Amino acid sequence: MISGGGTGGHIYPAIAIANAWVEKHPDSDMLFVGALGKMEMQKVPEAGYEIKGLPVAGLQRSLTLDNLKFPVKLLKSLRQASKIVSDFKPDAVVGVGGYASGPVLYAAQRKGIPTLVQEQNSYAGLTNKILAKKANKICVAYPDMDRFFPGEKIAYTGNPVRKDILNLDGKREKGIAHFNLKEDKKTILILGGSLGARTLNQAMLEDMERLDQSGYQVIWQCGKFYFKEMLAATEKADLENIHLREFIREMDLAYAAADVIVSRAGALSVSELSLVCKPVIFIPSPNVAEDHQTKNAMAYVNHDAAWLLKDSEAVGQLKNKIDEILSDPLTGAELGLNIKSLAKPNAAVAIVEEIEKLIG
Repeated sequence: MISGGGTGGHIYPAIAIANAWVEKHPDSDMLFVGALGKMEMQKVPEAGYEIKGLPVAGLQRSLTLDNLKFPVKLLKSLRQASKIVSDFKPDAVVGVGGYASGPVLYAAQRKGIPTLVQEQNSYAGLTNKILAKKANKICVAYPDMDRFFPGEKIAYTGNPVRKDILNLDGKREKGIAHFNLKEDKKTILILGGSLGARTLNQAMLEDMERLDQSGYQVIWQCGKFYFKEMLAATEKADLENIHLREFIREMDLAYAAADVIVSRAGALSVSELSLVCKPVIFIPSPNVAEDHQTKNAMAYVNHDAAWLLKDSEAVGQLKNKIDEILSDPLTGAELGLNIKSLAKPNAAVAIVEEIEKLIG
């Protein structure tokens, strides 16, 4: 049983773990448990797995009516999670973070079922820190996580990522053709996530004309929330080399075509980018718990494996940072090699092996 979700950063590693397990143990029964109304209720069935939903929800930062409902939803979720675990009788339960993982792992731990926590970030979330006390194994994506978890329980596995980005060899030409790019121009890939990142989009609006005039071409994923606004702006500017996308499904081709990548520093993005072997500029979101995106990025910056541009400085400075990297091929190559050295390409298989040990 695998539980958790809420964001792609939790869901896609969960699906990667499930795929790796089923590939090795095709006769297994697999059940996901998520939070009703969250994206895992759609994405998990699309990946071919059954999922059950709990009414659990998180606390809001401000005082709202939903916060008053929180204890009721939590108690209901705990009861439902206990029944789901009793009915399914899993040999092991994996929690990947997100609202649903708390009740499900708590129920499994009370019943004496082996549990494994998969922590994607360099700064552990509160739920995982609580669950880790009784978990049998904690799989982490960063070194030095014994700051948060008992050292004897930790396995440094990395974050599972999609298979299609594990090997980009020979895909550059396909990427150039797919995104209608030119072979002789440097390509910048801007990634703000599936929903979008306001700062990255504002930085692009500020610099897109200068980027176009400088001879660069840009693949710009602006996200669902901002697409109409950004489309109107780019159509008005009529820039030949700015290629706007609401969402990029063919990420392997985008990575292969890129010479420089600009991205938020969510755990899944960081793990994927470490496999791509390209120079990366992280612009961490300041609007996340414990500023964990900055901590994710700094784990790479401190190894000369990426550059960091503060969210507050991105608008007006984005092109300057891109110029700086592209004007020095040696620096770009060094960043690419250093980030590759931190990659964990076999994370999903390593986590499967840890689950096998728990089951015996």
